[in-house]
Amino acid sequence: MLETTIAEIAPPDPMAMTAARDLQARLTKPAGSLGALEELSVRLAGLAGVCPPPLPEPAAVAIFAGDHGVHTQRVTPWPQEVTAQMIGNFLAGGAVVNAFARQAGASVTVVDVGVAAPLPFPPADAAPADALSAEAPSGDAVPAPTGTTLAPPRLLDANVRRGTRDMTVTAALTRDEARAAVETGIRVAGELIDAGAGVLLTGDMGIANTTPAAALVAAFTGVDAEAATGRGTGVDDETYRRKVDVVRTALDRHRPDPADPLGVLAAVGGLEHAALAGLILGAAARRVPVLLDGVIAVSAALAAAALAPDAVGAMVAGHRSAEPGATVALRHLGLDPLVDLGLRLGEGTGALLALPVVTGAVRVLHEVATFDAAGVSEK
Repeated sequence: MLETTIAEIAPPDPMAMTAARDLQARLTKPAGSLGALEELSVRLAGLAGVCPPPLPEPAAVAIFAGDHGVHTQRVTPWPQEVTAQMIGNFLAGGAVVNAFARQAGASVTVVDVGVAAPLPFPPADAAPADALSAEAPSGDAVPAPTGTTLAPPRLLDANVRRGTRDMTVTAALTRDEARAAVETGIRVAGELIDAGAGVLLTGDMGIANTTPAAALVAAFTGVDAEAATGRGTGVDDETYRRKVDVVRTALDRHRPDPADPLGVLAAVGGLEHAALAGLILGAAARRVPVLLDGVIAVSAALAAAALAPDAVGAMVAGHRSAEPGATVALRHLGLDPLVDLGLRLGEGTGALLALPVVTGAVRVLHEVATFDAAGVSEK
């Protein structure tokens, strides 16, 4: 599945991009007056292969959840059981991502790709062995801003293993486990797009997951561990120094080769990072944009770009996370974030806040009149 998906990822369509630039120049506004939104609309036309590109709607948030063996190195004060507890909060609709998703009219899908604690899924025989199984949502449907009704969040069972191994001692994952997680992300992308999603938003949940994210950023970009490592949930100075040492120790032990992205994911990645890389690849193969959230997402995007460089054409940087590794990764990918609010929550929250900006950029090409059509004189 991975190789087939990569083979389907194509570069942006130059004719569609030229058409979008030409259209922007004829719209009733000064040339360049919409700043970064103009180039974003051009990129999205190139991705879709048509001008104007489809409106990026409806939106679907995919939150991949996993736990981490490196938690034992005391890189965070939060207990590991919070991962499973927050999944319950997502399903109940009580997290920040839920509030923002309701505001944006976006669906929320939570995927257990590596949570340590067993979650309450249906019996194993409720779905074919090679399919993702979904727990029937227990929450009530909620009204969306447009007056339509959003389905409650749902939970998918795709657990590869009950958390990663401690990357300071051994590889976090085997290559087969890393591949399985990537292919889970590809499948989720396909299911969401087949269900009608016009844009995918990355989400994540996993206590201690900014530590492997920092290791991935350092491995793929070549920066020092300290430059890639932030304070995550807001750790104190002592914990931060220990976290940097942990990242450096893991990198020194494994010497991950960025030319072998699956090997990098296996050595120092997390299951949610690998699955997010797959989600990006799956969307890129279908020419559907992916709105990236924070440092977890952009570290996964580095892996996706290493596997398929043209996948960058499907990526839109939602926001600039306060985590320093996010800025390092975005610079490496050549992506400019749409908003910068000092966020460091994860879950998909920053991507959801940026969603109206992306929609607006495309809507301009659909709805704004040209000078000729409006009878407005040009300069």
